[in-house]
Amino acid sequence: MNQSELMEIALQQSAYDCSCRAEDFQNTKNSLHESAASEKARKYLKLPHICNLVSYGSCIVVCGQKELFPKIRTFVDGVSNISACFETPHLYVLNDILAEYDAKVCFMAEYFLPDLKRLYRVERGCPFEVRILHQEDFAGLYLPAWSNALCKDRSHLDILGAGAYDQGRLIGLAGCSADCDTMWQIGVDVLPEYRRRGVASALTSRLAKEILARDKVPFYCAAWSNIRSVKNAVRSGFVPAWVEATAKPDALIREMTGNRYLSFD
Repeated sequence: MNQSELMEIALQQSAYDCSCRAEDFQNTKNSLHESAASEKARKYLKLPHICNLVSYGSCIVVCGQKELFPKIRTFVDGVSNISACFETPHLYVLNDILAEYDAKVCFMAEYFLPDLKRLYRVERGCPFEVRILHQEDFAGLYLPAWSNALCKDRSHLDILGAGAYDQGRLIGLAGCSADCDTMWQIGVDVLPEYRRRGVASALTSRLAKEILARDKVPFYCAAWSNIRSVKNAVRSGFVPAWVEATAKPDALIREMTGNRYLSFD
């Protein structure tokens, strides 16, 4: 699998997720598509979307509820450049549009794909023993310490991992979730006392190579504000590939924040 093939697979997966065509992400014009559920979409997505903005850098693809399209079209076409649509103050304008549908921007994330030359050129050494783990090895590991590497609610998708051990004790874990047929998402955790020692990047890059050896595409997601996670992606041989801004219902946002902002109404 070469770099172009990695990108083609990612573009096709985004097309499944956004109810559009892969080539829509490489156009110079923005496009809007009515969101629909799909068996080929990433397993954790709650489809159909209210509104989801996706960009690989050439344009913005919007998928969501059709009744929002006239105002969303004006929004995305009226902003001077692509990146501005994913930043304040313009996101406040988008929130005003979404408010009519009791929704707000909820998730803002950057997605990374491996740079194959960097991934295989730089061997990330780990000062601890590294073991490759499989689904049967994850029993008993669904604990807060490993909540980024593994997901209890979707444990059937946790398919492969790389663990770092200090004298038999698990001190770092990278796990991947088979979120779709062709792409597996990597998450990683390291115990606090073992951080800043190259463990996270060593596990992430090792797991990425194991995924590629199985003819799957590894991908990595980080919130833009999570500097530590973004640095790990870069150190591990990954590069930015696309960005997303996703709206969710107000009720869900209140639930996620524990209703702690009710007093602000």
